[in-house]
Amino acid sequence: MPDTELAPAKPGIYSRGAETVDAILRAALTVLLDEGAEAFTIRRVAAACGLRVGNVSYHFPKKEMLIQVLLDEIMEKYHAKLEVNVRKPALSDEERLKLVILICLEDICGKRTTRLFTELWALANHNDFIAERVEAFYAKVHDVIGEYVQRINPALSKDEVHTLSLFISASMEGTTPFLGYQKPWNAKMPAVIGISSDWFVTLVKSTKPGDIARMAQATGLE
Repeated sequence: MPDTELAPAKPGIYSRGAETVDAILRAALTVLLDEGAEAFTIRRVAAACGLRVGNVSYHFPKKEMLIQVLLDEIMEKYHAKLEVNVRKPALSDEERLKLVILICLEDICGKRTTRLFTELWALANHNDFIAERVEAFYAKVHDVIGEYVQRINPALSKDEVHTLSLFISASMEGTTPFLGYQKPWNAKMPAVIGISSDWFVTLVKSTKPGDIARMAQATGLE
């Protein structure tokens, strides 16, 4: 296990320090989006927000803590969006899953998601702690998708629900280099959203218990 300590919800925050922490987080996000993983250091973040290195490291002794808090805040915003747009009593579970797919793919069209997660994966390739935080983030996404997969098709096992959720999530994330912000086929995203929202729901509804295992065996890779 990596030896980096987990950061609290917002490290170092107290009444007179909140503005400083928010400024550091904004600068950290800007550095990742505009300069990439190689530039992402405490020293560079300090320069980007006009603070001394010691002021930044007081709140965030390691860059890994910045990553953790950025991911926690992104997940909080997703949950808030889900509460407002998806978890409405009047909606069916199929409509809710379609909305989750819509929210995820629309988000991929934005600069933050297209660039941030590309750079996070680059950092994760060389940093076990960041890899664990990114994986934990996506595990939560899979749980959200899985909640509606299970409701739409309750006959599926827990493992089958997870496999379908993973497939849906991976398929959506795979659009990033092709359809994301300023990517070659970004203009096709509305069509891809329409295809995805219908097709994934149809897939979930039509999958029978045992189908996934049979398809896996047919590949000859198991």
